Amino acid sequence: MNGFAEIVGARWQDVIAAIRLAPVRLGLLGTTLLALGALSPAYLPQASPYWPVMRALGLDTEWARIMATALVIGAVNLLILAWYRLRPAVYHDVKPWAILCWWAIPLVAAPPIFSHDAYSYAAQGWLIENGMNPYEVSPGVLPGTFADQVAWLWRYTPAPYGPLALTLAHWLDQLAGFNPYYSAVAQRIPALIGVALIVHFLPRIARQIGIDPHQTAWFSAINPLLVIDLIGGAHNDALMLGLIAVAISWAYQGWHWPAVVALGVGMAVKQPALLAAFPVAVIGSNWASWRWRDLVRFLPRALSTLGGVLAVFAAISWATGLGFGWLNAVSVPGMIVTLAPFSLIGWVCQQVFLALGMTAAAATVIPLLQTISLGIAAVLMVVLAVRLGRTEPLRFLAWAYLTFAVFGPALHTWYLLWGALFLPLAQVRDRVLRAAAAVTSVLLAYGAGNLAWRNGQSDGGGQYIAIALAGVAAIVVWIILRRHAARASAA
Repeated sequence: MNGFAEIVGARWQDVIAAIRLAPVRLGLLGTTLLALGALSPAYLPQASPYWPVMRALGLDTEWARIMATALVIGAVNLLILAWYRLRPAVYHDVKPWAILCWWAIPLVAAPPIFSHDAYSYAAQGWLIENGMNPYEVSPGVLPGTFADQVAWLWRYTPAPYGPLALTLAHWLDQLAGFNPYYSAVAQRIPALIGVALIVHFLPRIARQIGIDPHQTAWFSAINPLLVIDLIGGAHNDALMLGLIAVAISWAYQGWHWPAVVALGVGMAVKQPALLAAFPVAVIGSNWASWRWRDLVRFLPRALSTLGGVLAVFAAISWATGLGFGWLNAVSVPGMIVTLAPFSLIGWVCQQVFLALGMTAAAATVIPLLQTISLGIAAVLMVVLAVRLGRTEPLRFLAWAYLTFAVFGPALHTWYLLWGALFLPLAQVRDRVLRAAAAVTSVLLAYGAGNLAWRNGQSDGGGQYIAIALAGVAAIVVWIILRRHAARASAA
């Protein structure tokens, strides 16, 4: 009992030590402003229970939307600055989990921010409650608040997520008493569990492979993208990434089959976890070379690892009763124009074809380019597997996930976390991490304006002002970070 009290006391001291640091308080101010900005017409769905209050206060206006967007962008800037200022102290002087606890407090009960996906999760859980399979029907078949909270496009599409993610969504709806809004907020619980696993296991993996955990603790554990997209946005990617981190750590401990099970559970949350089966198979295998004899010796381990992950995934699919209907929805994420390069190129080509009256070409150009993009991704990942997979499995994992995210049919900011969180473990050069941090800053500024734009009124100009604000914020952050890097180099 005394030992437990000592542990609790030590953890409490870590939390107190964290809040004494000015950058931690600066980040807390940022997430507080972010939570306030989420309670605005720029970011809430039309069916939110906050709308009557906002209308009563006269906040249902275009200018209120613009001001909320500016508030959120300012909050993002504060969080990024706090992140950079904490770089020397994280892990050595202050625990990353303690920092994250403070930054997460304002977001835990706030509406989902930068994305409406949590509302989709809740609506898919509502379908299960009514005896329907989200792989076969869309939220729109059950009119009401659950469906109305879902973004208009996803309201009429089946679910692409893993069966465990959908089952968890149903259980969380039950926990929230099937209140549509609170069911969406409850989707943050698995995200918080996933983030906790990330924060605990990624620095541990750094120690297991013999590198200083400082970089991993700074770049991965308190990354603003993780804070805003995984905690604020309540994305199920968090739990998938947490389980991948568990699997990698267990593989380095020699617990191969527990790692396989963890990875299978992660795949049942979101299917891209399957890619991590290759490094899990490699770790501890003593795979000597790509020569035929050594490759034949490694193949049984590789195939048994892949088969084990798929078997766990299949067992969960069977146990949930949802089956493999997600295969019918693999094209759903690519239905909108995103930051994916070939998605943007396809949209531009589509507009040109439409202007020229070539409607048939306009209808096929985006699917064609997405297919080409996936082919490029497949080739690049094979090259990465050959060059890095055997000797540097974590470097393969980081760059393969980034390749899949960039060249996949859709690219959202949180997709980049799939690979970015593993970059410090890949022992990349410091300038790569600086570039990744700069990209993080720009993407967050873009994300702040993007949702306000997509959530805007078609008869106003607020969305354009929001994008302009995002651009200005991105430039300001870039200048500040350049000066910070220059001062660090001089020191």
